Amino acid sequence: RHPRPRPPREAFGSTKRLVSVTTTLRVVLDQLVAPTDPDLAMASRELTRALIAAAPRGCEVAGVVPAAGEDALAEVRALEGLAGVESSPIPRRELSTALSLGFPSGLGGGMLHSPTLFAPLVRHDRVHNHEQTVVTIWDLTPWTHPERVSKASVAWHRAMLKRAEKHADAVIVPLHAMADELAERTKLRGRIRVIAGAAPEDFAEPRDAVGRRRTLGVPEGAVVVDAAGVSAEELGELVAVLGREVSDAPVVVLDAPADVDSSPRSVVSLSALDAADRAAALASASVVLAPRITPAYGWRTLDALVLGTPVVAAAPAVSRELIGDGGVVVEGGAEALAASVAALLASDTDRTRAATLASDRGRGFSWREAGDRVWQLHADL
Repeated sequence: RHPRPRPPREAFGSTKRLVSVTTTLRVVLDQLVAPTDPDLAMASRELTRALIAAAPRGCEVAGVVPAAGEDALAEVRALEGLAGVESSPIPRRELSTALSLGFPSGLGGGMLHSPTLFAPLVRHDRVHNHEQTVVTIWDLTPWTHPERVSKASVAWHRAMLKRAEKHADAVIVPLHAMADELAERTKLRGRIRVIAGAAPEDFAEPRDAVGRRRTLGVPEGAVVVDAAGVSAEELGELVAVLGREVSDAPVVVLDAPADVDSSPRSVVSLSALDAADRAAALASASVVLAPRITPAYGWRTLDALVLGTPVVAAAPAVSRELIGDGGVVVEGGAEALAASVAALLASDTDRTRAATLASDRGRGFSWREAGDRVWQLHADL
């Protein structure tokens, strides 16, 4: 492996051209080859598109992937403007283990950016060989609430974070509240950067939304509950309280735990929706309820804000920061959340105002801005 050339200053804003070379930002795209989480796959895809669009003069973006067949590589190769695709000789599952142990992976070298923690976090020379490794963390649950995550996932994430402490040049999180939490738990501190993600590009209610809702069984004006990161017990309690507080409103649950008890009332439970179906379901909701208390980025909350759907959320710091003045943040458990939903449903004026505030807040998130900031981060390094 040959050292990669140092980025020309012109590529990062200098007015004086020093040397004519091309600087390649290599982006890890394992989630597009062997996705483990649809939101991480979306974030990887949208960020890469933004990086390609925002690439300074003299810079290009290439993909780095685990070993995979041509069919699995189709989505990566479909990214318009990608300079090339480099493959590790190791399939993703085995590569995941190799990365956590610091074994050779075939991914390292040059200026490397990962939209997740999936990256070769090993010793490298940033000063002389101009190598960089930057990774991203969207969810701190494996560290703050390990009982809510599988033991294998907790072990892998903890191992990767330890490697990041030793070898990452920077670690990106999407919110300052998450940065504060991470700084308290690690020695990263000055290497933590905050760059927010966004909803999928052009995320909007599809033209055939009515038909999609009919197929999905989603009633108009439903209370949509984002169950990501919520335990079956918590969700069961919330559904029961909603049944008492807003008995006239149908309830739709997105990504419910498999073992949730939907009694004492019937709910529509949906999972693994693509962007168009998700937009159709959220756009017709009277309220989107986000009860999650763990420090993770609220992708469904972002979706709702972009669509201008009123949002009621539990009050951990990450929700407060993400929602800002675009929704209602509630202290307390299921009873307090349900009471806030009932209050919104009782007033058309309040609900209209909440929808306007949500839409205004949703416009504050942009993948293009994220791409610009990632390029600036690598330039600063």
